Amino acid sequence: MEQEHNILPLVMIFCLTIAPVYGQYYSTTVTRVAQRAEKMTRLHFFLHDIVSGENPSAVVIARPNITQASPFGFGTLFAINDPLTVGPEPTSMSIGNAQGLYVSSSRDPAVFISVMYADFAFTSGRFNGSSFSLTSRSSSSDAIRELAIVGGRGAFRMAQGFALTQINFANLTTGDAILEYNVTLYHY
Repeated sequence: MEQEHNILPLVMIFCLTIAPVYGQYYSTTVTRVAQRAEKMTRLHFFLHDIVSGENPSAVVIARPNITQASPFGFGTLFAINDPLTVGPEPTSMSIGNAQGLYVSSSRDPAVFISVMYADFAFTSGRFNGSSFSLTSRSSSSDAIRELAIVGGRGAFRMAQGFALTQINFANLTTGDAILEYNVTLYHY
């Protein structure tokens, strides 16, 4: 029996030493002929998050099965198709839409905290057909919020950066809000 215990470690050592000899790892590195320079783009626009009325741009698609006083209670999931405009007025020129989801993630009813996943797509102007993706946490207790840009397409391919947002208008009764965005993108 003792001889069997001595054989097992030898077999394991043999298998571990043989694997690197017969195993092959393939890797290729492609060098770019012309390295593209990174660009920085700054954008300024307004997002209209309208949850009230006959034509809302944000709707509740899931709500937790618990009783809460606030319509934006913890765990409420919203789908958005919020218009992006040049100015804060709803009649201002439209330049695109933010489409995605945000979820209310605060248990404190006095503070609205959300985690947002959205694609900001531009439908007119210089960046028509381009978009950037935002994934970040936002708290209503912060006067200016910093949100992370994690990707993009079109003119914003491989984008990264940040968006600074602040409330331009908010109706606490209806939940409607207009947010001002100042975005800094680094892209190729």
